[in-house]
Amino acid sequence: MARRHPPLRYLPYREARRLPHIVVDGAPQASTVLTLSHWPNNATPDRYRRDTSTETTLAWLEDHDPRRVAGVVTNSHFDEDGLFSMFTLLDPDRAWRHRALLADAARAGDFGVYRARAAARLCFIIEGHADPQRSPLPRPVFAGTATERIAALYRALLPRLPRLLARPNGWRRLWQDQDQHLDASEALLASGRVSIEEEPELDLAIVRIPDDLPARPLWRYLRREEAVLHPCAIHNRSRAGRLVRIQGRRVEVQYRYESWLQIVSRRPALRVDLGPLARWLNRRERHGRWIWEDSLDIAPRLYLAGGAPSSLPPTVILRELRRQFATQPPVWDPFDWPRRSAPA
Repeated sequence: MARRHPPLRYLPYREARRLPHIVVDGAPQASTVLTLSHWPNNATPDRYRRDTSTETTLAWLEDHDPRRVAGVVTNSHFDEDGLFSMFTLLDPDRAWRHRALLADAARAGDFGVYRARAAARLCFIIEGHADPQRSPLPRPVFAGTATERIAALYRALLPRLPRLLARPNGWRRLWQDQDQHLDASEALLASGRVSIEEEPELDLAIVRIPDDLPARPLWRYLRREEAVLHPCAIHNRSRAGRLVRIQGRRVEVQYRYESWLQIVSRRPALRVDLGPLARWLNRRERHGRWIWEDSLDIAPRLYLAGGAPSSLPPTVILRELRRQFATQPPVWDPFDWPRRSAPA
């Protein structure tokens, strides 16, 4: 008689340390027996590596039964790619039926690129559930420590995800604002009012935005932001790993998330430390202080605090930025991750 394996179950990351477990979309622990992830500290079997953890997990699922590997699946953080990866192992039959949508939505959540609008809307719905101000989930989900909130979100959304997959255009209240923002942003690009200039030798895209366009709120990487253009509109049109947004004399530089990860479809330019550029700017800036977020943040930015216009012309900032990209040594290589410790 064939051995019957108990169903896989989710446990929070710290609790899973006591048992053999599978880690999706994150870093392995001492008791991890299988990693399915695109993170820098990656122990995923080479043949299953894909750009997102969801695609990696789906590829692995074609050849394996997760119940034969471990009884527990876990992850250290909550986001769309982590949720979809975990769901793929916990409910493999249903995940396989929705594999195209799950893979597309994982790319939308992590990279801001999508093929079908339903995939982007599914991400907006998940983001809406994770936003305490808009979420239909019970208030206690958002109480307690960060670790407790991560576990509560997984426990609330894993059983709810089948309904969301069946109706990705439902839950309109949670996706309509971002969807309208995305429509408006794509229309601005299509009309030419907003332009994207690429410099492939530097893996750089310069986005030029009219000065009179207002910023709109959005929810990205589980935090509230404001942006004139929805990131999906930019990312769907450019693969460049380094972005510069210019609106009048407002300038913001950002690394895309892809350059933090071990993606396989391409190799974004390695990150250099823009701290020296921030110091160079601050010696010359008269309208405020330039802030550089850490190079190891998933999508770090260089910006003038408060969003004020710079006293420096964008041409001067761009000239020095290009020089930094061309001359500074890399400080982060996701395929050589012990160069610096990855964030927890």
